[in-house]
Amino acid sequence: MPPALGPSPHCGDTRQAGSSVVTSGVVAEFDEAAGLGTVTATDGTAYGFQCTQIADGTRTIAVGAAVTFEVRPWHRGRYEATAITPRARS
Repeated sequence: MPPALGPSPHCGDTRQAGSSVVTSGVVAEFDEAAGLGTVTATDGTAYGFQCTQIADGTRTIAVGAAVTFEVRPWHRGRYEATAITPRARS
């Protein structure tokens, strides 16, 4: 059995938010046609996401965009990125 994408979050710049963990990272890939992508957290962990998890409702996001997101348990022991929000550039 292959390893689960996105092991349980345990370090990095995270804070508890209910039953999820809020963290930051970068959009590593996004396939607009399929509506699937991957974000890489600041600790290097990759989490999959679906376009419906982009918080502004646009269902699209640029690769390389700095984001904050919540990490929640998904199915089969995996974790996914939800509530994906682009961070303002400083």
